[in-house]
Amino acid sequence: MAYIGLISDTHGFFDDKLKKFLETVDEIWHAGDFGNIETADAIARFKPLRGVYGNCDGYDVRLSHPYTQFFEIEGMRVLMMHIGGYPGRYDYKAFQLINAHLPNIFVCGHSHILKVINDSKYNVLTINPGAAGIEGFHQVRTALRFKIENGRIFDMEVGEWDRKLK
Repeated sequence: MAYIGLISDTHGFFDDKLKKFLETVDEIWHAGDFGNIETADAIARFKPLRGVYGNCDGYDVRLSHPYTQFFEIEGMRVLMMHIGGYPGRYDYKAFQLINAHLPNIFVCGHSHILKVINDSKYNVLTINPGAAGIEGFHQVRTALRFKIENGRIFDMEVGEWDRKLK
């Protein structure tokens, strides 16, 4: 079994509230817009990290993290990229990659809006964890954690925090 923490759009912010939510996971997936290499490195020191770069990430992040990741874990094929869209409105590049790789799980970020949608047309679960950072239009910071085992995903939980620091 793999216990996954999923975040995106940290934009240079990785605080104790997020760490507490993710402290029990086995690894963290980051769907882009780390904000800077220091944030990416801090996450990687905290837990094993799989990440992709986002449109706001500089070359230092882009040298360390690819544009897309395709991997298998616990019997599930996972495709991850930053700008992806959602069922019926996939970004063109995401649509091409979904058709090429036929993932069971498609992970993306960018929108700052948490969405988990089953796309029955392509038989893929599309997951966007929203934004874990404090930069952007969102009012609530979000993150996900879930378990994957023997080709199924379960026990998905949402973490939510006010975007404004108190």
